[in-house]
Amino acid sequence: MAKRIVILGAGESGAGAAVLAKKQGFDTFVSDMSTIKDKYKRMLDERDIAWEEGRHTEELILNANEVIKSPGIPNDAPMILKLKAKGTPIISEIEFAGRYTDAKMICITGSNGKTTTTSLIYHIFKKAGLNVGLAGNIGQSLAYQVAECDFDYYIIELSSFQLDNMYKFHANIAVLMNITPDHLDRYDHQMQNYVDAKFRIIQNQTDDDAFVFWNDDPIIQRELHKYGIHGRYFPFAEKKEDGLAAFTEKNKVYFTRPMAFNMEQEELALTGTHNLFNSMAAGISANIAGIRNECIREALKDFKGVEHRLEKAGRVRGVDYINDSKATNVNSCWYALQSMTTKTILILGGKDKGNDYNEIADLVKLKCAGLIYLGLHNEKLHDFFDGFGLPVADVQSMKDAVETAYKMAKPGETVLLSPCCASFDLFKSYEDRGDQFKECVRNL
Repeated sequence: MAKRIVILGAGESGAGAAVLAKKQGFDTFVSDMSTIKDKYKRMLDERDIAWEEGRHTEELILNANEVIKSPGIPNDAPMILKLKAKGTPIISEIEFAGRYTDAKMICITGSNGKTTTTSLIYHIFKKAGLNVGLAGNIGQSLAYQVAECDFDYYIIELSSFQLDNMYKFHANIAVLMNITPDHLDRYDHQMQNYVDAKFRIIQNQTDDDAFVFWNDDPIIQRELHKYGIHGRYFPFAEKKEDGLAAFTEKNKVYFTRPMAFNMEQEELALTGTHNLFNSMAAGISANIAGIRNECIREALKDFKGVEHRLEKAGRVRGVDYINDSKATNVNSCWYALQSMTTKTILILGGKDKGNDYNEIADLVKLKCAGLIYLGLHNEKLHDFFDGFGLPVADVQSMKDAVETAYKMAKPGETVLLSPCCASFDLFKSYEDRGDQFKECVRNL
């Protein structure tokens, strides 16, 4: 009898896991509580993979030898609790895919900056002519690529939810950008649980592996000694100090090892302090992988940026509109506000994940000329920000948000969509939210 693998959730990662499981000869079944997108149904049907949608049928799931859980399903969902009670192993799609490839894994996590850093590393590897795939939270699922492609390297963006269900997976280069409170609703509102999830990125590393991290992050510094790290350290920071793999001095970025080189800070394609760190982490990772200095330099100069992350959406009547819809937590919004050079009308709000807005309070007072609350439940925003003395407005659609911002903003100011929150109260996803923002700006 073939071992039975059940996949819960049939989005990008679930459908990809099913394709790989079927290819490896498992008895494969896919179950999704929601409706499965047509493209994923086709992917499953073409390979004769059984699936169901709109329900979880217990007798088809509880007989699994192993379950692959999509990252969006919480660990305390009823079906997950039943599987745990039976002792059924529950893993992530990344864990599963890692069993069937010998490719080198460059893995990136962090509360913020991981998508940009992942995309930047991928850009450098592609430019160097390497045979490389982009996976995890962006691009096609790792499992699908392991089944259908044959890459030598994978650049993988990992969320804490993916890391939660990874056990034997091994990152050759692990990159940890930063750790700030996020998703605490999924971690019993215990920051330590979230921190532990992030540090899972270095589990199973050997002495041949590398750990790249931001040296000035207080939580990373506090936690480093706990984990018995085997890999070589490659810390980076803004100011020069001993032992760093990258730092800045006199408007230059210095990379110290494995191969030393430097470049003018103003040559970097990405601007702002947080993007400096993203560029350092990417440059170090490429350096470790043996990519030539000239190639790394060129790639850091001509990178185009990431959609929905401080993306220019247009200029209307002297006002710039910036789409930062990917800012789904407060710390992301902090970075966005920090990089603003003009007075800003901030559009924020959505599905709150237990946010603490104190982190952006000073920047809002300093940089904002008005606030627009975009969400179904804006009481928390009113309670926190209304006392700041700024003009505020409540809206329930992107069209109203952009039209209100248009009326509020003066020439020379910036309208910034940087919501601090998940999108699921009014939008399908942060991409949908950002696309609607750009469309509304085009229609002004």
